[in-house]
Amino acid sequence: MYKIDKLIEDYNNKKSKIQERLNQFEKFFNEPYSWFYRDGNLILLPVETKDDYRLFEELAFCIFTANTSAEMSAKAVDAVRNVLITGSADDMTRRLEGIYRFNNVRPAHIVHTRNYLKNSINFQLKNKINSFKNKEELRNFFALNKDIKGIGYKEASHFLRNIGFKGYAILDKHIINSLHEFGVLKTNEKPKNNKEYLEIEQKFIDFSKQVGINMDELDLLLWSRKNGRILK
Repeated sequence: MYKIDKLIEDYNNKKSKIQERLNQFEKFFNEPYSWFYRDGNLILLPVETKDDYRLFEELAFCIFTANTSAEMSAKAVDAVRNVLITGSADDMTRRLEGIYRFNNVRPAHIVHTRNYLKNSINFQLKNKINSFKNKEELRNFFALNKDIKGIGYKEASHFLRNIGFKGYAILDKHIINSLHEFGVLKTNEKPKNNKEYLEIEQKFIDFSKQVGINMDELDLLLWSRKNGRILK
């Protein structure tokens, strides 16, 4: 109980900042804003970029984030923002030198995904997202689509959370370790497949109900306890 009490105390201290961040995710989806990394912080700034292009920026951010950090991924998006829609993988790779670890593989993923979205849905990303009535079908479109490279359940959940959609668990190492520490999981091993991911996600949901903290807020809370910050 002591650990739970400390968790709830931490939540009460961070609640306003967590809710502010979640509100920013919704704002990003509904208004012409993009994320930028400035002076060690992620900030939303007004832009004139098309909605579909802004959403693709966030999808690229989540492709970049796998096995790296939010900070490194945000810097990567800033570095390639001007070539994300029209540039080649080589253009991105050059801009990422000295900034991002996987500067060859991830640009190739992004360009493949961009071409697929252009050819399959005429890059109408926002319309496609809004066309789904079921949140699982929405996530599966990104997570199980072989032509959306570098995206699985974790990254698809991350992307959808970051554009304002609720009810997805982002099971990265910080969350898995936290669930293990609180006794929700027997080990801190990451899910090995989609079936395990969904099973752990349900345990996360059950834990959020147990402690009385909304799962979307709990995700940011647990992540901040490991990382020290409330990012995205």
